Amino acid sequence: MGRREPRVKEREEFDERVLDITRVAKVIKGGRRFAFRTVVVVGDNNGRVGVGVGKARGVPDSIRKAADRARRNMVEVPLLGTTIPHPIEVKYGGAVVMLRPASPGTGVIAGGAVRAVCEAAGIHDILSKSKGSANMLNVARATIKGLQELKDVHELASARDKKPDSIMPFWMRDADQRGGE
Repeated sequence: MGRREPRVKEREEFDERVLDITRVAKVIKGGRRFAFRTVVVVGDNNGRVGVGVGKARGVPDSIRKAADRARRNMVEVPLLGTTIPHPIEVKYGGAVVMLRPASPGTGVIAGGAVRAVCEAAGIHDILSKSKGSANMLNVARATIKGLQELKDVHELASARDKKPDSIMPFWMRDADQRGGE
């Protein structure tokens, strides 16, 4: 009988980042029972990103659970070149996140959870501001909510009865007219 090859699980390669590990406690009759809550961002660096939360008694288990949930809850992000199509401001819980498109070469001007989510989604140029709550989970979920609510330039233009050029950022219009992008 020949040796069997170990089964290799075919899976896409994702960018996985641990945002936050928090120790949580459940009060029981004999005292406190401690566990860990982990927030993980998973993205394919090409317009898909997800945030997941995992809780377990051990850190590795909570990270694995969070990563699995993040992969299951991935959303599509409409990109316009290396940035987002239009500005948006979103509130989730006490966290308010503002996202604005940026010209090529600007980079990801964001901090903490917003930076991790944007980079995992494959956004290379963006301006952002996080206001209100600094809770990593709420800021990450606000960012995901904002990226979900983004509309494609052509979809937004048809809804407003305008040409896509009038909605695109000015640096995209110039590149479009020169035959680039």
